[in-house]
Amino acid sequence: MSRQEYIFTSESVSEGHPDKVCDRISDAVLDALIAEEPEARVACETFATSGLVVIGGEVGLSDQEKLKNYMGRIGQIARDVIREIGYEQEKFHWNTCHVMNFLHEQSAHIAQGVDKDGAGDQGIMFGFATNETPDLMPAPIQYSHKILKSLADARKSGKEPLLRPDAKSQLSLRYENGKPVEVTQIVLSTQHESEDQSSDDIRAIVEPYIRDVLPAEWITDATEWWVNPTGTFVIGGPDGDAGLTGRKIIVDTYGGAAPHGGGAFSGKDPTKVDRSAAYAARYLAKNIVACGAAERCTVQLSYAIGVAKPLSIYVDTHGTGEVAEEVIEKAIPKVMDLTPRGIRTHLDLNKPIYARTAAYGHFGREPEADGGFSWERTDLAEALKKEM
Repeated sequence: MSRQEYIFTSESVSEGHPDKVCDRISDAVLDALIAEEPEARVACETFATSGLVVIGGEVGLSDQEKLKNYMGRIGQIARDVIREIGYEQEKFHWNTCHVMNFLHEQSAHIAQGVDKDGAGDQGIMFGFATNETPDLMPAPIQYSHKILKSLADARKSGKEPLLRPDAKSQLSLRYENGKPVEVTQIVLSTQHESEDQSSDDIRAIVEPYIRDVLPAEWITDATEWWVNPTGTFVIGGPDGDAGLTGRKIIVDTYGGAAPHGGGAFSGKDPTKVDRSAAYAARYLAKNIVACGAAERCTVQLSYAIGVAKPLSIYVDTHGTGEVAEEVIEKAIPKVMDLTPRGIRTHLDLNKPIYARTAAYGHFGREPEADGGFSWERTDLAEALKKEM
């Protein structure tokens, strides 16, 4: 029996966090290549520090001339991302930062496995869903994301001109009977314009947005607030701390409420099961909960490089299942082809839909008309129910 009474904490970081700047650039590079060719191969990594962005990794198009032309666009892609996020500070400005491009062609030894529809690498991937929020996500990470997204929207709209792009949030929620009932701690650190602004000044700006996001009954007189607890946060982004693609994998998924296979998502095309199979595992877990088979569900998939079919499928319903886990495990391959190509086809992943995933979570988002966040659909629920 899982614990029913406890406090659990998760954090999120904004699109202006140094690591998220890098995730976004890597995914923008991916989107640009997939827009050229849906089957493009991309494994793009980005590093950012004061006044400098370094991009490296492996890319591939069937047309080598197109690939050469594309390489000349990398610098502008990075600058466009930095400008859209909002960095125009002296030591990290979209128009003046130096961009170095070290992308090269994909290894032929990796390509030989992927070309025959095998997985691009070995690995284990996890998906998770819980009915504690309407999005079937753990509440601490979901609301941490929502707080930062709300503040970013206010900043970009001009409504809150004193806020700057770099920010972090963290929520500690108290659970009763396995459900969140109270926020015990709220932590919010956000970059701001001037050293003349105190923590109290920043709290006056951000508190209405936080209260608007969180269920009103969760904030009590006992809730502790920690807004810019160091007092000043003017130097931010890659100027304040170096950034790197793939360094916020727990923020990207379930905030520590579920296992993580270890692989990062951003900058990787969907032949790479680190990304596509993690999306498929979330899709399956969400549909298992949505069809009423469990209140909570973890799905694990495993793969070997060059091998198409998953090596194993594992389901854990954490003592909440209405259906035996082994029955669910047998139903899954009957309703979805979990080969890398099968996943890409079922979820329509060969599209330029990835830059938007780089901040505020890859999961718990609304499916979009152009195929973005297709793994958040619950259209598999009925088929699963029939097989169980």
